[in-house]
Amino acid sequence: MAERPIAAGKSSFDLIDRDKFFTSLQLGPDTVFLDLASGAGEYSIEAAVRLGGKGDVHAVDLWAEGIEALNEKIREKHLANIHTIIADITRPLPLTSGLYDICLLATVLHDLPKSGQVMVLREAARLLKPEGILAVVEFRKINHGPGPPAAIRFSEQELEKMASAQGFSLVSCDEVGQYTYSCLFRK
Repeated sequence: MAERPIAAGKSSFDLIDRDKFFTSLQLGPDTVFLDLASGAGEYSIEAAVRLGGKGDVHAVDLWAEGIEALNEKIREKHLANIHTIIADITRPLPLTSGLYDICLLATVLHDLPKSGQVMVLREAARLLKPEGILAVVEFRKINHGPGPPAAIRFSEQELEKMASAQGFSLVSCDEVGQYTYSCLFRK
């Protein structure tokens, strides 16, 4: 790949209350978890650990160096339930439709052009099982703190409008950190 994605190497993982966020996902032993734009995989690793070696975690990112770093962490931690793929999440993905229980988009939507936002939400809808959960972590729409400029952030209401346009129904929105929130949507 010639260029790094906009936020390659950055993660919101250290800015969230991990217990609050992962508890809200209600991971079960057979959960099939998809982390789109996983970067170096902090969320993927946490999901795999919380699954206790059961279930499956699929991490997808365009950034080859991030996937390589994640693969190294997988080897170091001896995690057999994480699978990685290098792919552009704004294009149709080589993944099975209706396979995933949870699809995570952690602080990625604001970095995509409008057409990319629509495509990734459509792909999430295609990939999730009926009644599957789309989990979105984003930066609160405020003018201070870490994260992107406020002008490209989404309020919870703006995010709900985008997701509902692709057939998702809002389940809940909660603050998961001083600067972040999470919204869960049902397919």
